[in-house]
Amino acid sequence: MPETSNLIVRPPAFVYRKASKTMQLHCEKEPLAKVAARFGTPAYVYSAQTLHSRFEALDKAFKNADHTICYSVKANSNLTLLRLLHKLGSGFDVVSGGELERVLRVGKRAAQNTVFSGVGKTADEMDAALRAGILMFNLESESEMRLLAGRAGRAKKKAPVAFRVNPDVVAETHPYISTGLREHKFGVPMAEALRLYSAAAEQRWLDVRGISVHIGSQITSVQPFAAALGRVADLARELLGRGHKIRYIDAGGGLGIPYNHGQEDLSATANAYAQSLLRSLHDLDVHLLLEPGRSIVGPAGVLLTRVLYLKRNGEKRFAVVDAAMNDLLRPSLYNAYHQIVPVERRDDDGLAKTDIVGPICETGDFFARDREMPALQEGDLLAILDTGAYGMSLASNYNSRPRPVELLVDGKKVKVVRKKESVKDLLALEV
Repeated sequence: MPETSNLIVRPPAFVYRKASKTMQLHCEKEPLAKVAARFGTPAYVYSAQTLHSRFEALDKAFKNADHTICYSVKANSNLTLLRLLHKLGSGFDVVSGGELERVLRVGKRAAQNTVFSGVGKTADEMDAALRAGILMFNLESESEMRLLAGRAGRAKKKAPVAFRVNPDVVAETHPYISTGLREHKFGVPMAEALRLYSAAAEQRWLDVRGISVHIGSQITSVQPFAAALGRVADLARELLGRGHKIRYIDAGGGLGIPYNHGQEDLSATANAYAQSLLRSLHDLDVHLLLEPGRSIVGPAGVLLTRVLYLKRNGEKRFAVVDAAMNDLLRPSLYNAYHQIVPVERRDDDGLAKTDIVGPICETGDFFARDREMPALQEGDLLAILDTGAYGMSLASNYNSRPRPVELLVDGKKVKVVRKKESVKDLLALEV
C-alpha cells in the first residue's frame, strides 16, 4: 500500500505492519490499537528505542569534543524518561525548583551535571540548587547575580555561575520561542557582559566558570547557532584575556525537528549541528554544554486519540476526537503543525479535507484544519505524531479534564509511566 504524504511515520519506532486485511501502526513491536484497547484514549505513547537512538546520535556527533548533553527537562519531564536518559549519560537543564526536584529523584549524582536556567529564579530555588551541588547557574540579570551571591554566602557555599548573554541573533522560528534578540526578556546584553563578569568576580561566594547562550527553539538551520557561538567565542577569548577562568561554554538547545514530513537523516543533522558549534571553539580549552530537548524526545512520542463524531457544517467536515487542547496545546498556542495518521489503514482510504477538533468549548481547540485525511469513521483511532516534546509538559486540566495516561514501549513491553488522572485527583487539593 503506497504511502501518501500525510501517512509518513517515524521509523524505526512508529511503523505500519501488515495485520489481516489492513496495515496497523505499531510503536516498536506493539500494535497501537492494542495499546488503546488496553489503556484507553487519549494516551501519550513513547518509544524507548527512539529516545535511545536520538540521544546517541547527538552524543556521537560531538565525540571529538569535551562535552556534556544536558537534556532540557521542560520538553518532557516524565521521571521514567529522565531516568532512561540519565542511564545513557545525560545531564540536565532545569528552569524551576520543581524540575530540579525531578532530577534529584533520578539519581544521586544527577545534580552534578545539571545547569539551572531561567529569568526568575527564587531564593528558595537557589537554596535548593546550592544544597544539591549543581554544575552551574545560568544568570540572566545583575539583580539575580546579587541575590545568588547573598544566598551562597548565607549557605557558606560557592555558587558556580555563567551569564546567559544575548547575542542578538535572529532565529527563524515562532516569535514565542525566539529568545536571542535584544527585545526579549532573556539574558544580558553583550555590551554589558564584561562589566557583569567583573562584578561577579568580585563576589566572594560566586565562582565564575562559564558563558551561556540560547537563541530559541525549533530552529531548523545551523547558521543561527554558528553565528551565536561565534560571538560567544569572541567574548570567551576577551574574558580569558582579562583573567577570568572560563571553563564552560553552554550553547543552549533549540535544534528543531521536521514536523511536516518527518524524513530526517539524524546523523547528518547532528553532525552539521556539531560542526556549526565547534568551528568557533577550535582554539578554546572549554567544556561544551548542550541543552537539547525537542530534538531528542519530540519524535519519540505520539498522542493516541479516538474519533467520537463526524459532522458537517455546510462544506466543512469535522472529526471530533476525545483529545483536546488541554492534552496537546501546541496547535492552539503556536498554530503548530503535527502530522495525524490513522492507526489502521484501510484499502478504501480516500482523502477529504477535514478539521480534527477536540471537545473543549473553544474555537481554538483544534489539531488540524482543512487537513487532507483518509476517509474516517466514528470510532477510528488516530495518532498525532511528534508529540513527545511539549505535549504532556504543556498539558492542563482546562474544562476540568483529567490529563491522559503516559506509556513507554520498549520492544513489546508496555509500561505505565504516569497514570491517567481522575476527576477525584483534580479535586484533591481543593478545600
